[in-house]
Amino acid sequence: MSISLHGVKAVLFDVGDTLLTIPGSRTILQRYLAERELHREQEHIGHHFDDAFRKLYYEKPADGTELCSPESDRSFWASLYVHVLYGLGIHEDREEEVIHRWSHELYDLFTAPEQYELFDDVKESLERLKLAGYRLGVVSNFAPTLKSILRHKGILDYFDPVIVSTEVGLEKPNPAIFRLALEQAGLSPEETLYVGDHDKNDIWAPNQAGIRAVKIKRYPHMTGEGIFSLRELG
Repeated sequence: MSISLHGVKAVLFDVGDTLLTIPGSRTILQRYLAERELHREQEHIGHHFDDAFRKLYYEKPADGTELCSPESDRSFWASLYVHVLYGLGIHEDREEEVIHRWSHELYDLFTAPEQYELFDDVKESLERLKLAGYRLGVVSNFAPTLKSILRHKGILDYFDPVIVSTEVGLEKPNPAIFRLALEQAGLSPEETLYVGDHDKNDIWAPNQAGIRAVKIKRYPHMTGEGIFSLRELG
């Protein structure tokens, strides 16, 4: 599938599971627990990660009026890690206070630049689009560490604007975050394309702001129409 960029002047991107991923998330948590003398199989960890993401992230109630702060982002993800730790039975070995502290340590761990890797099509696609004259930007629900992660991966300079939920106080699927991006970039919705992986956040929400959106399906379980690689743009 190829996506025509006819009439498009700017391409905006989601980040998590669109440009970047944490390929070793199971290993990271397994090592974290092992260092605390708790041993769990990676398959078991993966099952509870998947369950937590499905219930708390993908099925998270949303009405398009979402706001955001560094504190609310931390609180959401810490609660997700608590869900995983309870699923793994950690509460049978450690007190609730300890699990709470660990959930915040895991938030810091999973928002650190060194944990992330670019998908293999990212740099070449960004370079190709930039050379072709397209303006590139980011609109992402992410921790305040996002710009340092993009810098660490060598791609921050490709993007203007970089709209991060925890910095602007708005969170997808609130269409206002996309209107803010358009305003900051001096773009019209008609000349802008958005690429992301989440049906509500990355397709429905930009559509409400008049922006055409394309779903990227990075994993086999993802359904619906869309592309499998950024190489399909243009």
